[in-house]
Amino acid sequence: MRLLSLNLGRAVAVPYTDQPQGLTGIDKRPVDHPVLVTAPGPKGSGLAGDTVCDLRHHGGDDQAVYAVAREDLDAWERELGRPLANGSFGENLTTEGLDVSDALIGERWQVGAGLVLEVTGGRIPCRTFQGHLGERGWVKRFTQKGATGAYLRVIVPGEIRAGDAIRVVHRPAHGVTARMEFRATTTERDLLPRLLDAGAALHPEALAQARKYVARHGG
Repeated sequence: MRLLSLNLGRAVAVPYTDQPQGLTGIDKRPVDHPVLVTAPGPKGSGLAGDTVCDLRHHGGDDQAVYAVAREDLDAWERELGRPLANGSFGENLTTEGLDVSDALIGERWQVGAGLVLEVTGGRIPCRTFQGHLGERGWVKRFTQKGATGAYLRVIVPGEIRAGDAIRVVHRPAHGVTARMEFRATTTERDLLPRLLDAGAALHPEALAQARKYVARHGG
């Protein structure tokens, strides 16, 4: 398992986002230099030199890093009939040999010599993502497939670069994956009670949704 590509984005103005200033950093491009990854606090990206523009929905400690498997991009290439470069989905980390969408909530990865990341949940598609790819009906299509990639929080900061090895250093005993969290919070809300098995490792918004559902409907 390795970090195939490390991708950063700069703010650009586009017509397809509802970010108040019309800016997005979703167009992330591979870089060949080391990048420091740290917990960003309540806003921003965890990667030095990367830009998160819509701070209402993206970034912060629980979405500090976004990872997508190259294998999922390859599957989409075949389905869409077009090439998808590393970084095409706005991911910071394009991985190889790692099942990112089915990683467990709370699963920890060591990237390179010191960085440790923890999976918090899947990525919900938005209008900006659809506009960036230029695919009609993309939000629905992405949601139906459920290959969401994974958001991660920074447990131990560190410097990484493309080519670094990735090791799974902790795997929880529950079965709650990033894909399941995504399905529960979007199209299959009856799965919400199962998310509670992941506890505080969940993104706080998903944890709150699960608790609210159980309080109202039972578990």
